Amino acid sequence: MSEEVEFLNYIYKNAEMGVVGIDDVITKAEEEKFLKLLKNEREEYQTISKEAKDILKKYGKNNEELGMMAKMGSKMMSEVKMLKDSSDQTIAKMMMEGTNKGVIEITEKLNAYKIEDAEIIVLANKLKTTLEKNIDELKKFL
Repeated sequence: MSEEVEFLNYIYKNAEMGVVGIDDVITKAEEEKFLKLLKNEREEYQTISKEAKDILKKYGKNNEELGMMAKMGSKMMSEVKMLKDSSDQTIAKMMMEGTNKGVIEITEKLNAYKIEDAEIIVLANKLKTTLEKNIDELKKFL
């Protein structure tokens, strides 16, 4: 598998993990502003995910789906963390932790991969910028 395809699959999975994480908690959101933020973030991740899929098609490849274990792990972790407290503050903190992990990972990948395709680099930076912006937005709910 080429580095480009591997990197695009990573971008796709990272964005999909954002969607899954939001889906795991969105029904617990209480404040309307917080719910709106989560919906907007989910939409951003879906857009990035679709863009990664579209570029993969240009390479003649299909995206690798997010594994069932990753989805189940996210759901279980969210449920455990919200057992005692499912407030917007707790959800924001959880989302920030996951999003921060995403920032670290995409930064590492950007430094590690030697991608020449500008379209992929632009998408990777879009994901990184989106993640960083989302952290700033979530801070308002701590």
